[in-house]
Amino acid sequence: MRRGDSPAWRAAEPRLSVLIPFLRDDPTALLALLDRETPELQDAVEVVLLDDGTGDADLTARLEAVVADLALPVRLLSSPDNLGRSRGRNRLTAEARGRHWLFLDSDMRPDSPDFLQTWLALAKIDDPAVAFGGFSLDQAPHEPRTAVHRAMALRSDCTPGIERARQPEKHVFTSNLLVRRDVFEVEAFDADFAGWGWEDVEWGMRVARRWPIVHIDNPATHMGLDTVETLAAKYEQSAANFARVAAKHPEVVATYPSYRAARLIRRTPGHRLARPLFKAIAMLDVLPDPARAFSLRLYRAALYAEAV
Repeated sequence: MRRGDSPAWRAAEPRLSVLIPFLRDDPTALLALLDRETPELQDAVEVVLLDDGTGDADLTARLEAVVADLALPVRLLSSPDNLGRSRGRNRLTAEARGRHWLFLDSDMRPDSPDFLQTWLALAKIDDPAVAFGGFSLDQAPHEPRTAVHRAMALRSDCTPGIERARQPEKHVFTSNLLVRRDVFEVEAFDADFAGWGWEDVEWGMRVARRWPIVHIDNPATHMGLDTVETLAAKYEQSAANFARVAAKHPEVVATYPSYRAARLIRRTPGHRLARPLFKAIAMLDVLPDPARAFSLRLYRAALYAEAV
């Protein structure tokens, strides 16, 4: 595992560790935004990055140069192999020195200039076991090719803290998640999850049995909206993970609309024949975005029907 540190890394004694994995992305823009808060953080925040097997020597060299110029304490890890979403984040925690860890995706952008200051104050004053800050699309570009994903995210994901708190374990995503060290030492991410999806929600289900999950409004924008084709591929990857979650937490998953839809589709004659039709409808650019989003949700439910 290759390491590169900023000048401030060695002497820092952080309270909060920001943990950022990435694969074939360049997190420079995110680092610049976080670094702007350095004067107000009083050396209490560090950043740990993990290049999870990109294998791009030029990107590594550029990032090492960027890290060397940052005021924040930053460590860049470059893994020769792809560890995956769960194992990669577990690996990041081994480098973290703070009492609290903020898992932050590389395609996120803080929505306020005091983003880290807000998290640091919460960690110091309330010392929460787990807290999720939410995410938005405020800074994400409006593009026709990602309009369906935008419609779906605005409907189900970009919700205020008071709404998320009604099902606290359901709205736990590693895009903007604060975790206390002792909690994670007991409940790490399940490394047996593979591909995309559900490993963070499943972690939230386990944690919610023992600790409260706080929901606040300190959002960051999700910049990485996907096309319908990419979303469909991710849903195809996630079906096995959904099955794993349903088997481990049947009483929780049974309350989810996606589970109920999957059960209904499974009982419908010919549901396997309808599945490619749902996907084909979602791909039709001539249809309104809400109709395409609805059909894509049906496609996801049809995939999950095989798991329930």
